[in-house]
Amino acid sequence: MDKILIVDDNLDVCQALSLMLELNGYKSHCVQSPQMALDAIGQHEFSLVIQDMNFTRDTTSGEEGRELFHALRERCQGIPIILLTAWTELEMAVELMKAGAADYLGKPWDDAKLLTSIGNLISLHKLSRENGELKRQKAERTAVFDKAELCGLVFGSPAMERCVDLALQLAKSDVSVLITGPNGAGKDRLADILHANSPLKHKPFIKVNVGALPIELMEAELFGAEAGAFTGATKARIGRFEAADGGTLFLDEIGNLPLSGQIKLLRVLQTGEFERLGSHQTRKCKVRVLSATNADLRQDIIDGRFREDLFYRLNVVELALPPLAERKDDVLPLVAHFTGGRELDEEAGAALLAHHWPGNVRELENACKRASILARTEALSAADFGLTALSSVNSATSATSFAATLAASARTSAPVVTPKMASTAESINSEPDRSEIEAALAEHRGVIARVAKSFGLSRQALYRRMEKFGIEGKASKEGQ
Repeated sequence: MDKILIVDDNLDVCQALSLMLELNGYKSHCVQSPQMALDAIGQHEFSLVIQDMNFTRDTTSGEEGRELFHALRERCQGIPIILLTAWTELEMAVELMKAGAADYLGKPWDDAKLLTSIGNLISLHKLSRENGELKRQKAERTAVFDKAELCGLVFGSPAMERCVDLALQLAKSDVSVLITGPNGAGKDRLADILHANSPLKHKPFIKVNVGALPIELMEAELFGAEAGAFTGATKARIGRFEAADGGTLFLDEIGNLPLSGQIKLLRVLQTGEFERLGSHQTRKCKVRVLSATNADLRQDIIDGRFREDLFYRLNVVELALPPLAERKDDVLPLVAHFTGGRELDEEAGAALLAHHWPGNVRELENACKRASILARTEALSAADFGLTALSSVNSATSATSFAATLAASARTSAPVVTPKMASTAESINSEPDRSEIEAALAEHRGVIARVAKSFGLSRQALYRRMEKFGIEGKASKEGQ
C-alpha cells in the first residue's frame, strides 16, 4: 500500500486529507512542521508528499514552504511533491514547478482532481524508479561485458544478455555446465566464453563433437588407446581427456554418447580415473567438463538412452540458449555483422524479422552469404536472402517492427552472437530432401561423416533421414 506524507500545521486539513486518502486505498502519515517532515522522510519510505506552503513564520508568503520543498527535493530527488496553499502566488508556483514540484493546488482542493493527480504521480514515480533500476542493471552488465572476453560474441537481445551474464558468472567456478539449445544457435560460442573467462583460460581447451565420432572409435578418442587395441592402431595414442588434463574439455552433442561410453565418462567425472582402450593401467586426470546438446536428455533418461546419474554429473548448472526466433533483437545486428554492414531495404528488414529461422544463427549466416553474393544493388532485398517479401499489409506492420528494432540496435553497443563459420557452404533450406542426400552421397563417395557435415547434421541424424527416404547406406570405410 502506498504511503503518503502530509505536512500541514492545520489539524483539520490533516484529518480531512488522511480520511480521503485512506478511503481510497492509501496510507497516510501527518506532521505539522517542516522539521517534523524532514525527520519523517529520514525514517519512513513515502510514495508522495502533500505539503502546505505556510507555517508558523507567516501565513501568506510561502517562504517556509519553498524552503521545505527544496530540502525535501535535496533528500529525496525523485519523490513527487504536491504543494497546497490558500495563498497562491503565480510567480512562486511557476518557480517551484520548474524546480520539480509535481503539482500546485489551491485550498480548498477538489477531491477528485487531487486523487487523480496522486494516482498519476505515484504511477509515474514507480515507472521512473523501475526504469532507473533497469538502466542501473544494464550499466552494470555492460561494464562486466566490457571487461570480459566475449570471444567475438556480440548481442542485442535481453535473452542473450541474461545468457551471457550467467555464463560469465559460471566461468569463475569449476563446476560442470550443460549448455542446451537448438542446432545452430551458438552453443559452442558459450563454451568458448566459459573457458576464456575461467581461471583455466591459459590451460588446454579441447573440443570434441561426440556426434561426429564413429561409435566404435568413440572410447578411443575420449580415453586413448594402446597399440593393437583395434585394427589400424599401430601406435599408442592419448585421448581427449589426457590432452585436456589441467584444462577444459567441451563435449558437444553429448546426447549421442552410447551407454558404454556414458559409464566410462561417469567414472572419470567422479574419480578422475580411466584406462586407455586395450590397457589395464589406470590413469588420472583433472578436467573441467562442459557439454552441450540439442536433445531432451530428461526424455532420453525416461527412454533408457541416457544415464540419470551422468546427467546430474554433467548438469550441475544448465545454461539454456534460446532459439533465434525468441531473440528477434539479435537478428538485425547479426545481419549487419555477417554482411559487413550492408544496407537493407525496408522489405528485407521486415522479412528478416518475420522469418522463424528454424536453422537459427547458422541459417541466418548462410542467408547472409547468399544475399552478399546474389545482390544486384547496394541495398539487400528480401529475395537476396531467399525470403519472400511480405504482403503490403503485413509489410507495413513488420516495417514498424523493423524500424523499432533497428533503432534499438543503433542505441546499443552490445555485440552479436557469431557462431563459428561453417567450413563448407550449407543449403539455405535446413532440411535436405531425398535428391540432395543422394547427390551429396555421390559427391562425397559415400563418406557419411562428410555428407552429414555438409548438411550441418550429426551422422545419426543423417542415418535417420536416409532411412526415412529409403536410401540404402553405402558408406565407405572412411565414413564409418
